[in-house]
Amino acid sequence: MRKPTFLALALTTSAAIAADAGKADFATQVKPILEAACIHCHSEKSSKGDLNMETKEAMIKGGEDGTALVPGDPEKSPIYKLCTLAEDDDDVMPPKKEGVLDKSQIAIIGDWIKQGAPWPEGVVLKQATRVTFVKHVQPILEQNCVSCHNPKKSKGDWDLSTRETAFGSGENAPSIVAFDVAKSAIHGRTILEADDDELMPPKKSGGPLSKEEIAILKGWVEQGAVWPDGITLTAKEKKAAATNTPDTLDLVKKIRDFIIATSKEKAEGEMQKYDNKIPKTGVPYQMVPIKSGEFTMGSPASEAKRGDDEGPQVKVKIKPFWMGAKEVTWDEYQPFMITSVDRNKDGSPKNWKPTDKVTDLVSQPTTPYTEMSFGMGTDGYPAISMTHHAANKYCQWLSAQTGHFYRLPTEAEWEYAARAGTSTAYFFGDDPAQLAEYAWIFDNAENYQYSKVGKKKPNPWGLYDIYGNVVEWCLDQYYADTYAKASGVLDGSKWVPSKTPYPHVVRGGSYDDDPDMCRSAFRRGSEAEWKAQDPQLPKSIWYHTDAKWLGFRIVRPLEIPSAEEMFAAWNNGVPKE
Repeated sequence: MRKPTFLALALTTSAAIAADAGKADFATQVKPILEAACIHCHSEKSSKGDLNMETKEAMIKGGEDGTALVPGDPEKSPIYKLCTLAEDDDDVMPPKKEGVLDKSQIAIIGDWIKQGAPWPEGVVLKQATRVTFVKHVQPILEQNCVSCHNPKKSKGDWDLSTRETAFGSGENAPSIVAFDVAKSAIHGRTILEADDDELMPPKKSGGPLSKEEIAILKGWVEQGAVWPDGITLTAKEKKAAATNTPDTLDLVKKIRDFIIATSKEKAEGEMQKYDNKIPKTGVPYQMVPIKSGEFTMGSPASEAKRGDDEGPQVKVKIKPFWMGAKEVTWDEYQPFMITSVDRNKDGSPKNWKPTDKVTDLVSQPTTPYTEMSFGMGTDGYPAISMTHHAANKYCQWLSAQTGHFYRLPTEAEWEYAARAGTSTAYFFGDDPAQLAEYAWIFDNAENYQYSKVGKKKPNPWGLYDIYGNVVEWCLDQYYADTYAKASGVLDGSKWVPSKTPYPHVVRGGSYDDDPDMCRSAFRRGSEAEWKAQDPQLPKSIWYHTDAKWLGFRIVRPLEIPSAEEMFAAWNNGVPKE
């Protein structure tokens, strides 16, 4: 869409739209409000007050304080009444700290309830990130739009400085239509091609907007285009992208120099199983040697429950490496994840000096907004819910301390180690009946959650929980046709480089999976939905809050790569989304 059709100004506010139409529309008005403002606290996963608002039936059933919805009667419906309380009232919903609803949004909910609360059959609400004007939208408009659309310089006769003029002025007014993205040029003109003359903002003025900024504007319109009273926009200088990170190739070169000076093993015959401790914390971990060899990667067409992405099978040559005997635990990971350092969103320290210790200059996660073990335990349990980027950075952090080069396993290395010289569906054969001896899966997981690492039998090469417990990150970008595009004998130390944040390969199955997902050849790709409950805009580059069965283990190749290859491995997660 290039230009929106003309509509009367009266149609640009949500309350006026509802009145003109004679009813509040559930799909385009009510649903976006509830999904953005309510579901994060009132769902099957997080039912505060024992109230689930994902379905109409659940709302009517209510929670510990009784029903939340009485169709036809807003005054008896807490989902309406609690919204109308004073902003500083302890019972107002959503609470003041999250931002109360706008009066136009409250009016929509009230009108919908008066009409009997119509709700299409089968519709289940899902959490959406809530967009607030002051925090999310105002900075975008002031840094990208107001310099050309203000009372003194209103290009296209559009003045974006106040709510009245932003909604009503312009050659093709209205440019903003609450709840209607298709009719809102404030979104439609931002998604044009970079060389399109009607792109807003134009390329010469710093356009196009980022994907995150476009998503924010889209969400704002969908949720009612709320513009609080009394706010006038003024043009502000566009913030430059943060570049003050010490975590650069030069830092990696320093880490590599330390690794060269520290690593003693030069030949495969010198490789032994070893125990080590993380210098910063004294937490132990164990590495087992995986000797070089060749194997057939993927599964034969005859394998039960085989996936199409598991073939055609390919020959792979593997170089020697060590692999973590167990999945990385919270004991190992938590000191990396939680620090007292004030950090930028990219994980770089806000205050640092070139003379700081190399380990302290590696990017580390920002503080999580929730307890990341989700009550399942930390002492001896596998660390979970980290992004691919976070797992890579942990490997860099550990390498900088120990003088050994650690990274995630390539997909080929993972399967080679899991198979342990076998070609059957599992390293113990084709019958999944034995799986319970080696793995925590859906059928035997205690309390339907992960278990402490190393409690089951290891595979023949000494790897515990290689199947089940938590799925494990691999270094590669996931493609369904990876094997189909391969030719000749592959080098298993090479990975498929990342071009996009999703999907990345995970392997091994988890406590939430069935036996077929624990087969040595089973492949799966990560998904953006693994961050669905993350309330941030843009979403964190460090946490997959909805993947409570996701972890990793580390490898250490015998051959020490170049600094450039190290940098590529530790930054392969494509953190920007």
